[in-house]
Amino acid sequence: MTPSRDISRLIEIMAALRTPVTGCPWDLEQDFATIAPYTVEEAYEVVDAIARGDLDDLREELGDLLLQVVYHAQMASEQNAFDFGDVVEAITRKMIRRHPHVFADKDGNLASSHVKEVWDRIKAEEKAERAARRPPEDSPTHKSLLSGVKAGQPALIRAMELQRKASTVGFDWNDPRAVLQKIREEADEIEAALDRNDKREIAEETGDLMFALVNLARHVGADPESALRVTNAKFERRFAYIERTLEAQGRTLEQASLAEMDALWNAAKGKEKLASEGGKDVRR
Repeated sequence: MTPSRDISRLIEIMAALRTPVTGCPWDLEQDFATIAPYTVEEAYEVVDAIARGDLDDLREELGDLLLQVVYHAQMASEQNAFDFGDVVEAITRKMIRRHPHVFADKDGNLASSHVKEVWDRIKAEEKAERAARRPPEDSPTHKSLLSGVKAGQPALIRAMELQRKASTVGFDWNDPRAVLQKIREEADEIEAALDRNDKREIAEETGDLMFALVNLARHVGADPESALRVTNAKFERRFAYIERTLEAQGRTLEQASLAEMDALWNAAKGKEKLASEGGKDVRR
């Protein structure tokens, strides 16, 4: 089978990988749930390529993300639920419907400030139509304020959206310092769980602490995803400084003690602080 610019070839490759007996054993073992984490991961890698401005990498990552769509569509086809063509038809129908100012123009030419308003209205109509098509047993008996927050979002983003929704009815703190106090309480609960050596409880309390940290980010106007990306980059820079310094000494990470690495970490931190002050020695 040769490469091609035609999407049908990719669909054929995926079908071959999922063919019993002759297909790939790993691919045959997968289902929607096991593939879902890879789908999220590939979406993040697309974002990363964009952030780095690497268009060659972006091309590759978009292909990986497209494969995820084809993979899910193939598994659905095997269950006679839908296929890739149905996915394409659904999104093209949706995009045409959501852009009447471009395609149908039935509402007349809209100003850019009104486009989002129309988009949101049509999305709400589509959501109501989907809900009406569901069997009665699938319809929730209680309509929660939070039900509109998509479950498939990354956890950090969804935590932010859940908190924003709840805040619209006053279920929120009025002062970031109150959130900070909650963070301290959650940290104390983790410590208590550590004393009991209860792994399940430790994991649960860690989740509570992370949720509280997202709440603090929201209250101070910081995007938690962006803030964590900045911290990740900071960690990488400082750890690289440790590696370079040890390498210059003819040593490896394994040959250094934790105390030595910690001292180098603090040195890297000090250099960054000095650079941020424009070269002024703030220790004087």
